[in-house]
Amino acid sequence: MSPMFEYAPAPESRAVVDIAPSYGLFVDGEFREAAGGRSFKTVSPSTEEVLTEVAHAGAEDVDAAVAAARRAFAPWSALPGAERAKYLFRIARIIQERSRELAVLETLDNGKPIRETRDTDLPLVAAHFFYHAGWADKLAHAGHGPDPRPLGVAAQVIPWNFPLLMLAWKVAPALACGNTVVLKPAETTPLSALFFADVCRQAGLPGGVVNILTGDGSTGAALVAHEGVDKVAFTGSTAVGKQIARTVAGSTKKLTLELGGKGANIVFDDAPVDQAVEGIVNGIYFNQGQVCCAGSRLLVQESVQEELLEALRRRLSTLRVGDPLDKNTDVGAINSAEQLARITELADSGEAEGAERWSPACELPERGFWFAPTVFTNVTQAHRIAREEIFGPVLSVLSFRTPDEAVAKANNSQYGLSAGVWTEKGSRILAMAGRLRAGVVWANTFNKFDPTSPFGGYRESGFGREGGRHGLEAYLDV
Repeated sequence: MSPMFEYAPAPESRAVVDIAPSYGLFVDGEFREAAGGRSFKTVSPSTEEVLTEVAHAGAEDVDAAVAAARRAFAPWSALPGAERAKYLFRIARIIQERSRELAVLETLDNGKPIRETRDTDLPLVAAHFFYHAGWADKLAHAGHGPDPRPLGVAAQVIPWNFPLLMLAWKVAPALACGNTVVLKPAETTPLSALFFADVCRQAGLPGGVVNILTGDGSTGAALVAHEGVDKVAFTGSTAVGKQIARTVAGSTKKLTLELGGKGANIVFDDAPVDQAVEGIVNGIYFNQGQVCCAGSRLLVQESVQEELLEALRRRLSTLRVGDPLDKNTDVGAINSAEQLARITELADSGEAEGAERWSPACELPERGFWFAPTVFTNVTQAHRIAREEIFGPVLSVLSFRTPDEAVAKANNSQYGLSAGVWTEKGSRILAMAGRLRAGVVWANTFNKFDPTSPFGGYRESGFGREGGRHGLEAYLDV
């Protein structure tokens, strides 16, 4: 028997990132203090250390940013598409050049493992800018009319779970289509957006084309309600999305919402077990389960349920929870104390309602916000953990006997963002995909993203699509 290798930490250096003691708002190509002088601190979820202090934008700052975007709109939209594309290509290349720096920054501010920011987030961020740069001079051929026009000023509010990637999803198509942008990043993860402002300056992007306002929900509400905004794009919770829809109703603003989810990951009895287990782990424990399209409901065919659960428990016992900057870490920190409290409350409700809870043995760090990977069995569709979005590393397992039952259980949700199907039969994959009420259906994989493929949901998961040819429509007057 070969000897077991001892675990050795492999920490990424923090020295590659230079975080300033404080940051202002990025308006009209320059950083400035908030008009009201307010600021807030951003902390690292894994250590609770204060990283820096960030300006808090108020109504006066929103006015200034929207005015700057409006002034920049005419010259920016008048540029030939090929000229706009050059700026997007430059941004993409600079992101690639600074990817190590940005990955470390994202891990520090968000809490997700460096392996994910380095290998998933940053490559996709650059890919979105490259992809949309290619569309900038081909909009007449995108299927949205022979002469599509930009909308104007786009107000974009993004979440904390993929701060830089969600920025790319929003900013890249907006600029490619000739719009200007006022972006509001999440309060707990403002740093990568502020570093992106520096990327824009490095790329020579004209002032006012991209403006970044940091702040809390009140900043986002003021931006969404501003009369000078032509388009609102929001990714985040369903509750806030509904509030934004009410604010925009009755106006001429174009709106897209990408909201919550409760994705079903469906495993049939002919699926390769080990491959399915990897997909299940990636589906719910990637980014600590803080993913809107996470496969948080596992539907397993009864005949293979015990075999699959045994293999899943073995696999979860190998996951390493801890320092997100360690390249060996699989599961990092929860983004905030508030989010940890919500995950804890919902997990406790699962036990209280009679579901059986299991977590692998793992030692959680003393400081920071942590939650062990968790599996619930004996779950019914009435349980809160089967109905509500937990947004954490918590998996609810249900069983089924027939494809009809699997479809019925998968569609028994207020959400409709994602689903996964695991089977060796191609015909079954196509049949299931046609019946599942989900914006994205993955086949024998999960959480795979590509800028050429549209993403979005049904029902309370929002409306509109991001990415691909379809995603351009949200930023064009068609």
